[in-house]
Amino acid sequence: MVSERALHVLRAIVHDYVASREPVGSKAIVDRHQFGVSAATIRNDMALLEEEELIAAPHTSSGRVPTDKGYRVFVDQFADLRPLSAAQRQAISAFLDQSVDLDDVFARTVRLLSHLTNQVALVQYPTLGNARVRHVELVPMSATRLMTVFITDGGRVDQRIIELPAEADEAFVGELRAKLNAALADQPLNDVASVAASLPERFAPDRRAAVGVVAEALLGHVDAHRTDRLVMAGAANLVRTEGDFAGSVYPVLEALEEQVTLLKLFSEMQVDENGVTARIGRENAEALKETAVVTSAYRVGSDSSAKLGVLGPTRMDYSNNMAAVRAVARYVSRLLGEE
Repeated sequence: MVSERALHVLRAIVHDYVASREPVGSKAIVDRHQFGVSAATIRNDMALLEEEELIAAPHTSSGRVPTDKGYRVFVDQFADLRPLSAAQRQAISAFLDQSVDLDDVFARTVRLLSHLTNQVALVQYPTLGNARVRHVELVPMSATRLMTVFITDGGRVDQRIIELPAEADEAFVGELRAKLNAALADQPLNDVASVAASLPERFAPDRRAAVGVVAEALLGHVDAHRTDRLVMAGAANLVRTEGDFAGSVYPVLEALEEQVTLLKLFSEMQVDENGVTARIGRENAEALKETAVVTSAYRVGSDSSAKLGVLGPTRMDYSNNMAAVRAVARYVSRLLGEE
């Protein structure tokens, strides 16, 4: 156990080290912070922090840097989720409000988060979950070609071009569109396969082959929604902070590219009462042991949710990044809820 003052010394060390990337000594703490005690007293506090493995000496110098455990104590006790400025909130609103569909929302979100935090930004696509069909549209492209447009209640749109085995007139396309939406509107995506299998029987025998092609396209639309994947931006930020990694940054870049480790991590992270959470250093998988990941959940419609967040070195501005991630997640939830 360390004293309350020693914990505030830890906070000072975290702030100064994040700002300067230089080990922090007792004299610097006395000069920069108003503790009202001598440098010798601060050194005693730092010795207690070192015994508790909250700070460590990277070299033989007198300065100290936070450990993973020290960052964890800082995040749990001192991270100030200060609200974003009015200008920042206005920028988020103006930028995301220009989105034209769900894919564009996520592409804009990661660009925005990367800009706000100077970290790698990540958005998880919502999984199938409780998503429902909102509408299916059929758009004739030629006598034998249709574009199918599949829209869910979360606003995600998937479209594809299909070739029919025979010509389809306007009346048949209209009938097929009407029966599709009567059967599928507001149905869970998990039920689409059974509806699609029975669809050809609702038409005359000479139309069943064409209906079967459309039914097969519906299964493709559902499979597209099953893909659990991440959208990301700002990998260059990670390379620019390569000096914060004791080893190579390439295992982190590989994890970003492969996504499997990150998707597992996102599924494990539970947001706290503030709506945001962080995993720091060795709390993460081996490939991410020198990184910190900050996430928050966003909602899509009334039932489905997923996560967004940022990844960077453990030497990051936790207060700013946690506030930005939480604010953007809340705005994305409102935006997708409205649409």
